[in-house]
Formats: sequence, structure tokens, C-alpha cells
Amino acid sequence: MKIINMKTNRITNPLGFDLGKPRLSFVVCETSATKQIAAQVQVALDEEFMNRVFDSGRSEDVDSLAFEVPIKLQPYTRYYWRVTVWADNGDEATSDIAWFETAKLGEPWNAEWITPDLEKDVHPVLCREIDIYKEIVSARVYVCGLGLYEMEINGEKAGVEYLTPYFNAYDKWLQYQTYDISELLRTGKNTVEFTLGNGLYKGRFGFRGGEIEIYGDKFVLLCEIVIKHADGTITVINSDETWKARKSPIFFSGIYDGEIYDATFIHEDYYEVKKIDLGYDRLKARLSLPVVVKEVLKPIKVIITPAGETVLDMGQNMVGWVQFKTNAPKETEIVLQYAELLQEGNFYQDNLRTAKAEFRYNSNGDEVIVRPHFTYYGFRYVKVSGWSGEVNPEDFTGCVLYSDMDQLGSIETSNPLVNRLFLNALWGQKGNFLDVPTDCPQRDERMGWTGDAQVFSGTACFNMDTYAFFSKYGYDLAQEQAVFEGMVPMVVPVATIKGGGSSAWGEAATVIPWNVYLHYGDKAILEQQFESMKGWVDYIKRSDEASGNKRLWTIGFHFGDWLALDGDDPSFPTGGTEIAFISSAYYFYSSMLVAKAARVLGKEDIARQYEELSNEVRDAIREEYFTSTGRLALNTQTALVVALFMDLVPEKHRKRVAQDLRERLKKDKNHLKTGFVGTPYLCRVLSENGNNDLAYTLLLNNDYPSWLYAVTMGATTIWERWNSVLPDGKISGTDMNSLNHYAYGSIVEWMYRNVAGINPVEEKPGFRQVRLAPKPDYRLKHVKATLNSAAGLYESQWEINDEGQLKFKFVIPFNTTATVELPDAKLENVMMSGQPLVDAEVRSCEFENRVHVDLYSGKWEFFYTPEVEYIKRCSTQMALVELLGNKEAKKVLEDTVPQATALSKEMLEKVGHQSLRELSKMPFLRIPSEVLDELDLKLKNIKNNKVTVSV
Repeated sequence: MKIINMKTNRITNPLGFDLGKPRLSFVVCETSATKQIAAQVQVALDEEFMNRVFDSGRSEDVDSLAFEVPIKLQPYTRYYWRVTVWADNGDEATSDIAWFETAKLGEPWNAEWITPDLEKDVHPVLCREIDIYKEIVSARVYVCGLGLYEMEINGEKAGVEYLTPYFNAYDKWLQYQTYDISELLRTGKNTVEFTLGNGLYKGRFGFRGGEIEIYGDKFVLLCEIVIKHADGTITVINSDETWKARKSPIFFSGIYDGEIYDATFIHEDYYEVKKIDLGYDRLKARLSLPVVVKEVLKPIKVIITPAGETVLDMGQNMVGWVQFKTNAPKETEIVLQYAELLQEGNFYQDNLRTAKAEFRYNSNGDEVIVRPHFTYYGFRYVKVSGWSGEVNPEDFTGCVLYSDMDQLGSIETSNPLVNRLFLNALWGQKGNFLDVPTDCPQRDERMGWTGDAQVFSGTACFNMDTYAFFSKYGYDLAQEQAVFEGMVPMVVPVATIKGGGSSAWGEAATVIPWNVYLHYGDKAILEQQFESMKGWVDYIKRSDEASGNKRLWTIGFHFGDWLALDGDDPSFPTGGTEIAFISSAYYFYSSMLVAKAARVLGKEDIARQYEELSNEVRDAIREEYFTSTGRLALNTQTALVVALFMDLVPEKHRKRVAQDLRERLKKDKNHLKTGFVGTPYLCRVLSENGNNDLAYTLLLNNDYPSWLYAVTMGATTIWERWNSVLPDGKISGTDMNSLNHYAYGSIVEWMYRNVAGINPVEEKPGFRQVRLAPKPDYRLKHVKATLNSAAGLYESQWEINDEGQLKFKFVIPFNTTATVELPDAKLENVMMSGQPLVDAEVRSCEFENRVHVDLYSGKWEFFYTPEVEYIKRCSTQMALVELLGNKEAKKVLEDTVPQATALSKEMLEKVGHQSLRELSKMPFLRIPSEVLDELDLKLKNIKNNKVTVSV
């Protein structure tokens, strides 16, 4: 028995974070036990646990998902903690020691904000020397530098973080960081230096090319260095007017445009610094996770383009930068330029719009390893200019930069294209979860669009531990939202875009905290965000009342089903679904989530109030948009999907609406037309409403529009548009065309929930209980998903053998339970771990062609022949294009009904999605029924094993 994943506020050993009431979590593994019967948490001021400040004793109330430690935290203090767990089989284990350390808490700042007495665009180094003549026990730095800063002690970088103090609403709050510099200081003279860059604080940032000096026009620093000595004394060094400034060799820095670094620049003149009054009221201990180099990549090849350019291919669209080793002669300027794709084999940056995305380095002749300091890039290709001699890929390293989150989930299938799609979504998250969930990481935007974050949040929580990441973003959102009386901005931080209030975008206030609670089981996220959640719904309600109190949301600006393919206005692509329906649906959905959150928090009166509101909205939607027979007035994919997903459809009409969705897709040739609103729910709704086959068809389509189209075009991240790159390799446009835009990667949540079947349960969140309900399809032979959840490691895998039999394997972690749903099964036919399920000592039952089994922690296997044939056979009921895509079936058609194989490509594009039996009634393809019956006899032995459909 072992205890792992020990975290405080879901952060491993947090230093200097704003922890509020610290909540401890851990995972138990490597035991045959099934349940925790008791646990003990101890917290002390020393690693020997002699000076304990808390001891729960052996208790049945210690929750491994989030145990709140009831102690009053002291400033500048490191707390050590450990946990002992007792299990139902007699196992007992004590964890290793973890820790958390507080920052200043409420202690006043003695340091002063200082700014260099230099021209405001000159990048400074602020510095001072420290003489230390006593033995050092420990040393900490508490610091905020604006726009961005890096700290060096005696020439060595302090910490492994980059782009501090990160990106947030600087006009509302300022984060300060804490560094442990005990190992960097030495007895005698020490030099402390802070290099400052622009960032979005004072550099160019914002929509449509951005603005400068959004939050401030001067470089500033606030710093306190606290040194504890062996004799018990303390030395404190504060930033003040005794510090000095000099000019940095960084001549320019910008998030969009890159950096210019002149290593030949030696400026030994020092300048005064001045006090500047920024106040202390906005200062807050950090919430942002560290942004670190999480992994490194080497170039896969060096390309000499037709234009004669030297270009590194990193093999992966990534975010960060390339560092390089050089000993180029003095005054050699090396230029790296970054791009996402090539055009006609040549380097191409036009889709970055006004962003230069470059790094310029002027060599001083020394052999050095070079990197930028105050910028980052989104790229796959790097154009190298000015290099001395032949470019050796070993001299270059791609540094992948994102917030320090643990990867939790993985999915692998029998289809390599699907596996690459999963990785593309994961890489999209890596690239865009850099302190703020940005829309894109490469062009002159990189903003925290709330709609993108909302639609992807479910997938994000499956892929990585995003609790602390979204907690910081939610805090920032609430700060911005408060200024607008509950309206949620389009982007957070707001920066240059002051508008907001759009449905789906504003739902970042409700959907994200609810998803985070559901995945990690810690209600502190709901406590933190509850007023924000409620404020958003109250804003919608006021809009409703202003338009006549109809319990519909019919006024205001909305993005609609953004970038959907069924709209009429390509210049502003809000899609073809009525915007008032979308906004009203979210009115209902957010009201319901507020009610649920209130109930979790014990706010029963508020829960009833918002539950009543949500029911009123749903009733109004049904009256406005549904006929008495259940027909939805809006016949778009997104309208039908939203109605089903958000439970807007009267229960007695669900089957009718699900069938209408099937018919709508058939008219759309079984290809998606959804945008930001419909896409996240599309396949989930299909799988959960009797159309699982269509969900897989949409997944496996490889022509435009589809997820796999981009994969077949070589994409290594998710694109902003379904056709960001055309089949001929040309980019489809440059105005708004990112090749790393994660929103459509939300398909991965369906892969976790429905393909692999791993579903959290609201009543026992944090995966304390799960619903394991995989929905296999013959076009994938096997699937395996793993999830290192807050409660432990889950595995779900299935395979379909050549005889069409199903085999499932599940791993359920310690102290959790699961209800397994086996599809198309008869109880008496199911084997569990080698014995008949009916003889096993587990609770099971048969319900609507499914077998339900209640399980506890352990490894489980099931095997049976399903009641329906999973290996599909060819027939005249299949789409003609599918029949023609199967070589054996096509040969039968050529021999029997050659006119069906002679249709032109144009005709196939129009009617190929219909079955041969449907088309047989058309004037251009008359086929007698007896011939169709004969065809079915010939086709029935041919397996329909084609996994992608294209015309």
C-alpha cells in the first residue's frame, strides 16, 4: 500500500501561494484493499514532526479528495504534512512528507516600488549588492516586477519559471512570487539583478493588433529579500532608492513581435532609481501555476526551401521558443523567425497578421546557449538567418512552455489517425494553457477568450490537472466581471476588449467551475466562484426582464454558434441557429448550474430560487420552440444537439428529436456543420440518444468538414477552422486562421466519456464514483483509456474480435465504486473474469438491452457475444458512397448494377450519402426491388470495415 500525489490545493509543494484555507489531497495505490476505513493527517513546523500544529488523530472524516486543515496560517512559514491510511483489509501506510509554505499573508510591505531613471522604452536591469557575513539558514525573495521579470543571484537564474509575474487583470490585482534562494546566496558579496521586459503590462497587446501601455507605462519592481541566519537573526533587503539601474542588452521585447538581444552591448554606467507610488492594495500572493519548460524537442530535419531559406522543422506545432548554441563571430546577427506552416515549400507568416514573431541575437563571439526572455512563440517551423556555417540541428532545442500541470488522461485506439487527433487536442491544450487559456498562441491576439475556455474545459479536466489553473482564471474572471455588474467579458484579462455578455462565452463563469468541481471533488472552487456564477445569471435575468420578462434571452450581443458552417454571413460567422434559442438555452443551463452549486454549498434557499428560474426558462423555451408533437422549430444540427444535451426536450419527445437529428445529419451527408456551441456536445448527444453509429461516422470522416481532415493534412494541433488549410496545401485565409486553436478539440471529452465510457457522477464527484459505459463501434477494433483521476487511476479498454464478440477490461482505484454498463448484453451470456456473471458476488441486473454491474476497486474483465451484430455487413441499406468505398462491394455492384458505379463525382457528392435502396427510386437510377434483394444476398458476407468516408 502506497500513498502518492500529495498536493495542497491540488499543487505539489506550493511555495508562496495564496492558499486560503489549505486543502490536502492524496491518492492510495498498490493495495488489494477496496476501502479507506480511517486516516490521520498531521501537520508540523519541522520534518521530524516534533512541533505539530495539527493532528486529526485516527479519523473516519479525512477525505483524500480535499481535507481542509483547520489551522490559522502564519506568514513566512513552511508547514510539513503527512498522512496515514488504514484500509478494510488491514493494510496501513504512512506517506512521505509533503509541504506548503506561506508568503507574506497580511504582513505589511517595507519595500518600495522603484522605477529606473531611464527612457521608458529602455529595458533595465535593477540591481544591488548584498554583503552577508553570517551563516545562512534560509533565504526568500518576495517580488513583483512589471511588465515581466527574471531574477539572477550571482549570475545564476533564480527558479525555473518564465514570464513572471504572468498575465492577469493588473488594474485589479498584482501577483507577487516567492523564491527560495538559499542555495544561490553565499557568504560575502552577492549581486542581485532583476531584468525587466514589457509583457502585456506595457507592451503591445490586444485585439486587432493591440495597443501599448494598457496597464502601465514604466518598468517597476517591488522586492523583499529575507535572510535567516544560524544565530537566529534576520537580514531584510528591500527595494528602495539605494538600488541602481543599468541598460539591458535586451533592446526590445514584445509578446507578439519577439525580442532583440545584443550580446555586444556592454553598458557599465549605472543610473538612479526612483520611487513610484503603485500602492500595495492590489498585491496578492500568487495564484498562477509556474510556467516552465515542461519538455524539449529536437528538430526532425533542416529544410532548404525553394526560396533558398534554411528552416528547422520541429515536427510538432508547439509553444515556447528555440534555444541554440553558437560561437558565431562577433557582430554576427542571428535571426530566428517562427511560423506554423510552409506554403509552396517556403517559409510563411501571413496568418500571424501583424505579429513579427522573431528573435534577433547579435553575437559577442563567445560560445553561449541563447534563448529569449520576455516572449514566446507558437510554431512548427523556424527560419534561421545569419548562421555561420552549416546549420546543425543538434545546436537547436525546442523548449515547450506551459503552466505546470500534470497530465492525467490518455487515449489509444486501433486507428492511428484517431490517436493523432487525441494528441492534437492535447498539444493544443499545452500550447494555449500558458497561465491564461488563450485562443491561440502565435498571432497578434493570444487572448483569454472565455468562449474557447468554456467549451474545452471538460476535455481540459480529463487531460490535465487543471484545478489550480482554472482557479486562477476564475478569480481573474470574477475581478473583471465585478466591474460590469455581473456581465462576463469576452476575454479575461479584458485588456483592450471591454465588451461581453455573449451566451456561451459568459458561461465560462458557470460551466468551468462546475466542471472543475465535478472532476476534482473539491467544492472550494464553487465557494470561490459562487458569486461570479450567480452574478452572471442575474445579469441574464436583468436582460430578460428588460425585454419583457419572457424567461427567454432575446436581446444583447451574441457570437451564436461561432464559425458554424450553416450560416449565411461569412463575414461574421454566427451560424444558422437562431441566436435567441442558443442564448435562452444557456440561460436555462447556467441557472441550473447555479442551483446545483448552491445545493452543494448548502445554500438551499438560493438553490430553490435558481432551480425555479431554470424550470421557468425551460418551460418558456418549450412553448416558444417546440410543437405539441415534439418537433423543434429550428432544424439545425446545433439546435437539435443543444436541445437534447441541455434537457430542453420534453421526455416523451426525446426519441423523435434524436431521430430528427439523425435525419438532419443525413441531409448534411453525415458531416458536421456545427460551430463553437454545437461541436462540444454533438457526438455526446448522438452516442447517448441511440445514434452512436453516427457519432463514430463523424469522428472517422476524413474529408472536409471533419476532425480527421486536418489530421490527414498533417496537422499536429487543432485548427481554428474546419478548413484552415485547403486540400491543395494552401491556407484558406489569413484574417482569422490559427493552426493551434483548441476549441474543436472538445471532441476528446466524448472520447473519454462515450468511447472509453469514463463518466464522473455528480453525487460523488472527483471520480469517487464513476459510470463506466463504453460504447464500442466495429470501426475501431480496440480502445484503451487511462485517467489518473483525483481519486486514483482508472483504466477502461475494450476490443471487438473477428467473431464480433466484446471484451472489456476495467481498473477501478482504491476507495471508489463504479457502475459498469455493458451494451447490447444479456445477463446470462456475460462472463466476468472467467466465470458467469450470474454466479459472481457482485450486484448486477439487465435493463434496456444493457447489463449493469456495481463494482468496487480492483481489476475486472467481461466477455460476451452482443445481442446485435457489431461487425457490420454490407447491404443496400448502406450509403452508396460507403459501398463504393469497399472494394469487394464495389465489384459486386459493377457486376450487378453497373449504373450505380458509373455516377459522376458531382452526382455522388450530391446523393452519395443516401442508401442504394433510397436511390433506386430515383429516375436516374431505377433498380427493381428483386435486384436489390439479390444484391443483399451477395453483399451480406462482405464486412463493412471501411473506417473513413470520403467522396
